[in-house]
Amino acid sequence: MELAQLSPRRIFHRMTAGIDSTLLTLSICLAALGIATLFSASYENPGRVSAQLANLSVALAAMWLVAQIPPQTLMRFAVPAYLLGLALLVGVALAGEVVNGARRWLHIGVTRFQPSEMMKLALPMMLAWYFHKNEETLRMRNFAAAALLLALPVLLIARQPDLGTAVLVAAVGCYVIFFAGIGWKVIASLGVLGLAALFPLWGMLHDYQRRRILTLIDPTQDPLGAGYHTIQSTIAVGSGGITGKGWLHGTQTHLEFIPERHTDFIFAVFSEEFGLIGNLLLMTLYLLLIARGLMIAANAATFFARLLAAAVTLMFFTYAFVNMGMVAGILPVVGVPLPFISYGGSALLTLFIGIGILMSVHSHRRLVQT
Repeated sequence: MELAQLSPRRIFHRMTAGIDSTLLTLSICLAALGIATLFSASYENPGRVSAQLANLSVALAAMWLVAQIPPQTLMRFAVPAYLLGLALLVGVALAGEVVNGARRWLHIGVTRFQPSEMMKLALPMMLAWYFHKNEETLRMRNFAAAALLLALPVLLIARQPDLGTAVLVAAVGCYVIFFAGIGWKVIASLGVLGLAALFPLWGMLHDYQRRRILTLIDPTQDPLGAGYHTIQSTIAVGSGGITGKGWLHGTQTHLEFIPERHTDFIFAVFSEEFGLIGNLLLMTLYLLLIARGLMIAANAATFFARLLAAAVTLMFFTYAFVNMGMVAGILPVVGVPLPFISYGGSALLTLFIGIGILMSVHSHRRLVQT
């Protein structure tokens, strides 16, 4: 039947097929808060708001498209997406564009693309596919192979250097491995090995990365250098008080004390203007989004869908936790955006594709026979 012959009600139902209203409402509310905060943070460059609205439109379209794709079809794209992501990361290492001392971007036509963003979804898809294929015969060798699949992109991203994205990609991959059923004894052993590896890893860090970690302990040792971001962001967060200074009235923001206030440190802008009450609202929205995602993962039809949905959901948690901890001064500054709030097209696209994956898993779940 042609679309023109359908009633408006049928057209609406076709267009909204696969769309989970709870996920859509929560993500739109977060994006709206992001646009409002970005408007205040970018008063000297209002073009960022219109650019972010365009980014949001593209991201929503991608979300809708992914929501229509069954998880079984997504699983077929897992290996090609992972291999393509690795190839693009190698391309970045060989011929990527250097911005602010880091080689993270590839030019594709008239725009730039950050391949590490792609790995935030391609890696969990690959690992979920791998564990799904070996579900009946999972052994330690399978977890060792999964660790190797995880290590390849993480090392390529860390080499750029982009420690924040490397941490996020590693975390999402570890979530898949955890939910696949790795034993607690293995986790404890890996934790001990991780602690033992801290000393040699410290020597592999760049000087600016070491300074970020050291200034986490005492930002005042370099107040105009490595500690500046942490000092100014914590001042902004604390000055917001209970109710905040009001939208567009943040002094730390508009006197330009907060660095990177439209991207990594936009939470400082939000906290100053909306205060503790606004922060509680923001965290409630994140918690509801995460709870909904975990509920969808628990009811997924297949092992692949369950692992992928759980990893994507906890990706949102990791984004929010690391960014808020970074801005509040309890975690090192690693350059992680606040999900759905920070300015940036690549990250927003990744997040809404993640929402689309959750919608796909939910709408294609298997009915339980009673």
